[in-house]
Amino acid sequence: MSCQHLAEAGTTEPETTTECPDCVAVGNTDWVHLRACLTCGHVGCCDSSPQQHATKHFAAGGHPVMRSIQPGESWRWCFVDEEIG
Repeated sequence: MSCQHLAEAGTTEPETTTECPDCVAVGNTDWVHLRACLTCGHVGCCDSSPQQHATKHFAAGGHPVMRSIQPGESWRWCFVDEEIG
């Protein structure tokens, strides 16, 4: 693996949820898919969602790796190196 962030993030199984807490907080229910930060566990919606909370979490906190928490998916994404793992 060429991305150090992915190697260091591991493959921790995040808590599952069926909603984006950031969307719920502002009254939105239009998220598409959910992602979890592997640094702190924060759940946010994907870039196909209007609010893009997973990317906003990276921009605000710099946590480099998130993971899909969709049923049957286990891929991870590094925002810094733009690599999937």
